[in-house]
This record gives sequence, C-alpha cells and structure tokens, in this order.
Amino acid sequence: MKFIDTTEIFVASGKGGSGLVSFKTARNMPRLGPDGGDGGHGGDIVFTAAPQLNTLSSVRYKCRFVAENGVRGGTSGKTGRCGEDLEVGVPLGTEVYDSKTGRLLCEILVPGQREVVAEGGRRGFGNLRFVSSTHQAPEDYVAGQSGREFDIRLELKLLADVGLAGLPNAGKSTLLSVLSAARPKIADYPFTTLDPQLGVVELKERGEYNLQSFVMADIPGLIEGASEGKGLGHEFLRHLERTKIIAYIVDAFPIDGVEPLDTLSLLQSELTAYDKKLAAHKSVVVLNKCDLAAGEEGGVERLARLKKAVEKRGHQVFVISGATRIGLVELKEGLYELVQEERIRFEAELAARLPVIKGLMSAIALGVEGHGMKNFTQAIKDGRAFAYGAHPA
Repeated sequence: MKFIDTTEIFVASGKGGSGLVSFKTARNMPRLGPDGGDGGHGGDIVFTAAPQLNTLSSVRYKCRFVAENGVRGGTSGKTGRCGEDLEVGVPLGTEVYDSKTGRLLCEILVPGQREVVAEGGRRGFGNLRFVSSTHQAPEDYVAGQSGREFDIRLELKLLADVGLAGLPNAGKSTLLSVLSAARPKIADYPFTTLDPQLGVVELKERGEYNLQSFVMADIPGLIEGASEGKGLGHEFLRHLERTKIIAYIVDAFPIDGVEPLDTLSLLQSELTAYDKKLAAHKSVVVLNKCDLAAGEEGGVERLARLKKAVEKRGHQVFVISGATRIGLVELKEGLYELVQEERIRFEAELAARLPVIKGLMSAIALGVEGHGMKNFTQAIKDGRAFAYGAHPA
C-alpha cells in the first residue's frame, strides 16, 4: 500500500432535528392540548485513534465524511432520535487542521483518544415546550440547528521511539531489517527507501518472554539541501519531529571517500535548518560498516580515532555492522535505556498538553457562538424559531 502522510477531506456534522407542532386528538375532541416533541441532536464528527493504521490511505480514498441528521420530534411528546456520530479512525501522530484558516484543531497521540472535530447541530423544540398558563395552545416551535461543514487537512507524523537519519546507502534499511521483522527494500543504489518504514525492536536477549521493545523508523536518506526541499528529505523530515531519539547512521568507510565527521556535520546542519527543535532532540551516533575495518590498511586504528573524535563532540557512539551483526546487542540495549528515559519525560509532557488539546474542541473555541439552545428569545434572534406554518422551508 502506498504511504500517504498528508491529505484533505470534507467533514459535515448532522443537522439537529426540528421540533414538531402537534395536538392531541381523539374522537369528537380535536384539540386536547399540544403534544409536539423535540427533535434529536445531529451526529458529531469524531476523530479516533487507530493504532493498527500507519498511513492516511483509509481516509484519502473516501474524501467526504457526513454524520447523520437528527430526526424530527414526534407526537405524544416523543423526542426524535439523535443522529449517529461518525467516527473517523486515523493513525497515531495525526494532526488535524482547518484547511481554510490553517488552525490546528487537535492531535491524535495516544490509543483510545477521541476528539470531536465538528459538533452536530442542537435539537429544535416542539410546541409542547411553550405551554404556559396564558398560552394553552402554542403553535410555536424551534427548528434544529444546522451542523458544521468545512474542509480539513490531515498530516501524519509517525510516532516512533527511534528515528534513523543518514545519507542514502548508509545502511539504515539493513539495520532496521536485522533489528526487527520489518522488510524494507535493500539495494546497492541511493534512495532505495522511498517511504518511511517502521519496525518493532524486541530485546529478546533478556529472555524469551521479555516484553521490552521500542519502535524504530527508517526515514528516506537525506542529502545536502534536504531542508530546502532537495531530494526526498524535506518531504519526510517531519516524521523525525515526534521521535524520542535520533540515531545518526554514519558510514565509517564510505566508498566516495567523504570524511564521516563531515557527514555527521551535514546531517546535523540539515536538521537544524529544518527545525532547531528537531536538532535539539536527544541523539546518538551509529558508526556502521565496521566490518570493513579489517580489510583496509590501518582501518582498525582509523575507526578508533573516528569513534574518539565523535565522542569529543558530546555524542554517545555505537560501533556496529548491520551486515555481519556486530555490536547490535549493545546498540539495542543502549537505545532502549535512552527510550525509557524519554518516554517518562514525553508522558509527563503529554499529560500536560492533552487537556489543552481537548479544550480546543469546545464550540466556543471553534468560533461557534450560541451553539446550544438557551431560550426561545435567543432562537428568534438566530432565526430558528417560527410560528406554525411560517417556516421558510
């Protein structure tokens, strides 16, 4: 399935059911009193977390999402049925924007999260509501409130614990394939990986029934100028924004002769140019293809000097070979400990943010004033209250 990380859709919540003008009747007693019931509320458009999804393709190919309208009130004071809410499942890491204003409406970050993006119209009132001691046979009613409809832009930023950043052919896909059950395309030419790939890395060395694991993402290779849109980097750099740890994959023995330290500087400068906050993420440096050291004259000494030079820059360094699986256990153990530290910090930050995110979903925050039915006078001002037979429809 093609990886889709941005799309636009149309959403419309249901219209509220109108109130009914009705009077009780019996044989030879035509008007025993009003009995028109209220309408039902319109259905909401609700975005829900769907952890089993990892792309927005499920919503891209159904671009219109319309909730059910509320049903008109019935006789004998019966309330109309409320319209069913329409739930739209999206992957974790999805951001929901108003296409017209560009405003962030909500973020889907945790399993079980539900966000009301478009509230359904409120119900109208039947004539039974307007009975009083001086108004025994009212023919007034309130029409149901219209729902909200607008275009929404969805952006997916993958939620991974560790993101692999490196130049094309640095060995990122090979590393992901040997650490997890993921099977990304691997070949000896640049830009083999065209879409982000996810894999679950399990620490099976700690026991057969050990449940400790983390999610690793292979991001398509970066090149110089990626932050300005060159290559594939700019398109997928957003997926590194939510990773807890960035692992810079550096080819220790590149065939083009470029200095590994220069490669590391290039990767860091591209992330800084794209977003300074992204460059500030906790990171490690993985020197890959160390198995080639034995085949080059002075290769072992050169690798040792390189490791020491990178450590002087303040980075934690892992020396590995994805092809021969050298150093992978130490890499998994080290990344897992760092991920656990960041998970604690991330969960504390998320707990502080979610109430604010949910607050954006209120009618007032969305710019819908007078969303609820307060009283009949307000309904008249809104143009939703009518004498019987005077409804424009």
